[in-house]
Amino acid sequence: QVQLVESGGGLVQPGGSLRLSCAASGITFSLYGLRWFRQTIGKQREFVASITPVSITDYGPSVKGRFTITRDNAKNTMYLQMNSLKPEDTAVYYCNAVAMTEYWGLGTQVTVSS
Repeated sequence: QVQLVESGGGLVQPGGSLRLSCAASGITFSLYGLRWFRQTIGKQREFVASITPVSITDYGPSVKGRFTITRDNAKNTMYLQMNSLKPEDTAVYYCNAVAMTEYWGLGTQVTVSS
């Protein structure tokens, strides 16, 4: 059974930092491209960041320079370091793994508010 489990969300003040984790099981983790998306109520899911099996990264324009995506294949875990957080970063953050098949986590809430 494949599982992607996000953690690390929470409430943070503007300008603060959070690190999200996505722990995977049931897949050959190192072969998968990994992505973070986010979504707020009433809006489409937004691409945040991606990392390929060989650790080539890409970022959405609204987070470039503030967020960093990494992966640890030994731990079957992906991370999203989020710095200089803004209220508009508030969303549910989802991890995604894609190769021949695609899997999603259930999401973790990030709230940026004073």
